[in-house]
Amino acid sequence: MVLRNAVWTYGRATSFARPLPDFLILGAQKAGTTALYAYLRWHPGITGPAWKEVSYFDRHYRRGPHWYRGHFPIRTGDGLVGEASPGYLFHPIAPERVRATVPEAKLIALLRNPVARALSHYHHEVALGREPLSFEEAIEAEPERTRGEEERLVREPGYFSHAWWDYTYLARGRYAEQLERWVAVFPPEQLLVLASEELAAEPGPTYARVLEFVGAPLHELGSYPRVYEQDYGEMRPDTRRRLERYFADSNRRLYELLGRDLGWNAS
Repeated sequence: MVLRNAVWTYGRATSFARPLPDFLILGAQKAGTTALYAYLRWHPGITGPAWKEVSYFDRHYRRGPHWYRGHFPIRTGDGLVGEASPGYLFHPIAPERVRATVPEAKLIALLRNPVARALSHYHHEVALGREPLSFEEAIEAEPERTRGEEERLVREPGYFSHAWWDYTYLARGRYAEQLERWVAVFPPEQLLVLASEELAAEPGPTYARVLEFVGAPLHELGSYPRVYEQDYGEMRPDTRRRLERYFADSNRRLYELLGRDLGWNAS
């Protein structure tokens, strides 16, 4: 943290020479954004912050644009600059903040089957020591734990909610309502929505599609590792059926918005 603070201080002092991003990876959390950001950083014409998740438009907006610019390298040549913060997609007022700061930025959303995403998110919180409940207890407790938090985020722009950040296992998987906030603010041609299953199954073609979208020259990587992939126990079958039912309507609404079926609904 001392090193990071030193980098922030230097970056802020030289922010006048630093660009704002050409593209943002918005999320979703636990949907492959770490891998995609790594692939893009390995492109010779793309750069960005040394660490993922600047989280300016959700956690740190009150720090101001000089602080944000300080995270980016000084631009040399015609290369592109971007960052990845998976809380952006979910934050209720992030679209307006992004439009006010980088209105021309290309926006990329990676979406993962919300049932699998919820379990991965849960194990992430357990590993960090922030979740004492079982998975079933945690999803049962989510509505009460997070009650009123989104409304407070909108009402108090400087507020940060730990409950909203940590315990939104189900809410973060309701993608349609999140994307609707973004398409209400940005034209559709500025937003690329991908399924993380596409990135996992066909990383090369998916990477090429992202490069074309952000305007970077075609480039092939030697390999496409699954960065930070984790293994954990299977979900209970009755819990899986419950969550498939829970997300069914939201998924259908998402498919209508995208104009394609991602195949997540139970048969």
